[in-house]
Amino acid sequence: MRTRRGFCYPKVMNNLCAEKTDSEIVRVFKRRRDLATGEKTYGRKRTKFSPEISVSDAAGESDFFDNLPDDLVVSILCKLSSTALSPADFINVLMTCKRLNGLGLHSLVLSKASQRMLAVQAKNWSESAHRFLKLCADSGNAEACYTLGMIRFYCLQNRGSGASLMAKAAISSHAPSLYSLSVIQFNGSGGSKNDKDLRAGVALCARAAFLGHIDALRELGHCLQDGYGVKQNIAEGRRFLVQANARELAAVLSATPSALTSGSWLTWNPLPNHRHVVGTGCPLLSDFGCNVPAPEAHPANQFLTEWFTARGGNPGPGLRLCSHSGCGRPETRRHEFRRCSVCGAVNYCSRACQALDWKMRHKAECAPVERWLDEDGEHEGGDGNGNGNGDEEEGAVNGDVHGNIQADEMVVDS
Repeated sequence: MRTRRGFCYPKVMNNLCAEKTDSEIVRVFKRRRDLATGEKTYGRKRTKFSPEISVSDAAGESDFFDNLPDDLVVSILCKLSSTALSPADFINVLMTCKRLNGLGLHSLVLSKASQRMLAVQAKNWSESAHRFLKLCADSGNAEACYTLGMIRFYCLQNRGSGASLMAKAAISSHAPSLYSLSVIQFNGSGGSKNDKDLRAGVALCARAAFLGHIDALRELGHCLQDGYGVKQNIAEGRRFLVQANARELAAVLSATPSALTSGSWLTWNPLPNHRHVVGTGCPLLSDFGCNVPAPEAHPANQFLTEWFTARGGNPGPGLRLCSHSGCGRPETRRHEFRRCSVCGAVNYCSRACQALDWKMRHKAECAPVERWLDEDGEHEGGDGNGNGNGDEEEGAVNGDVHGNIQADEMVVDS
């Protein structure tokens, strides 16, 4: 249905009145009483036309919108798709009329779709939603390639197609896709343990870090500190970790500028090994004790979390989810993720997820135990290197990582 309202759309007489002559038009009078004289008068209700339009134009039903060139309408729709805050903002436009429906599916419009416009919820997943994301991905939209690639790789278990879509987005320098591919390389996801490629994972992570991806900066910093897939360089690793925390805090401040004046969450809670630090101000780095809110998860990670939560949090027999609530990645084979060697109760797909979950939740729950059991009842004890699940490279998260997060990640001069 097309709605025509406002000054730009002139009123047109209906066909009945258009066919009548002036003498045959029925005039409507409203009876009213003059309060001053008590006499009865008749006031005629005037018919308004703005602006005037001929009967020939009315028969053709032409209007200003029909006369707009397609290029101009497509340009307006591109602006709308790039600034939409939800899928409904764009879908409502497509439902307005046939012309907007046709032009709204133009490849140029879909290629400009924003991250939030593509934020499909797991409960609303359907074949039509799949087709729409595929249409956006075919139009060259990097966000659609990444979102659909994550859904296919982890949820629909279509590993090849999902990895190809993420690689397509990575070619366009899409930082989340580069980081997600690095996690796949680090873990050998979708294959066996022998499919892990640490050097490729570090290379992809470095590219994402160069583009400013916070999790990639954290991951690269820990790799350099631990010598994981790259030559060990503790000083350079600390520099990347400091940069990751500074970017994280800057992102939170830019999203909530009122925090600069309120100071409600900028209270400093010094960690136990920093109690000797004097001063009332808080440092600029979140992992040093500043209560920075958890960063908002990417819509693709939110979809993964909702998808597996609706299925009881069980991605498959003997498989586990990443314990970081903002990740949602599941294991693609048994013992793929590293497990905490201190408590053995949590496991993570990456060091970045471990670092975030440690400061947000796990540091208040982690308690050392002498031994812990796998879901199968198999005994797994952490060795001296902290490799708790028996894999030398794929084992539990090193116990000293907690200390690195608290003390080694950042050095702030008072």
